[in-house]
Amino acid sequence: MRARIYQPARTAMQSGTARTELWVLEFAPTEEREVDPLMGWTGSGDTQSQVRLQFETREAAETYAREQGIDYSVTLPHVRKPNIRPRGYGENFATDRKGSWTH
Repeated sequence: MRARIYQPARTAMQSGTARTELWVLEFAPTEEREVDPLMGWTGSGDTQSQVRLQFETREAAETYAREQGIDYSVTLPHVRKPNIRPRGYGENFATDRKGSWTH
């Protein structure tokens, strides 16, 4: 079995960093998906591809994979610099604002 260990990125609908600190161990599919001719559903007999294990740290995920004899690869995350303005959104409504209101 082959598995991938990675830290999931934020979705396009997320502005916060919730659920991005955990590390995920996900198994690679071993069978192709097939289309059911009657209903048109896609399916597979591979139940391992449905398993996603979450760990607090990368080391914990690697230790688990080694203990279970799972061949794994680690994908390191691309870390972005946070875009934090000094006063943020609340500055738009501050009473001590230096510029004039435009509306």
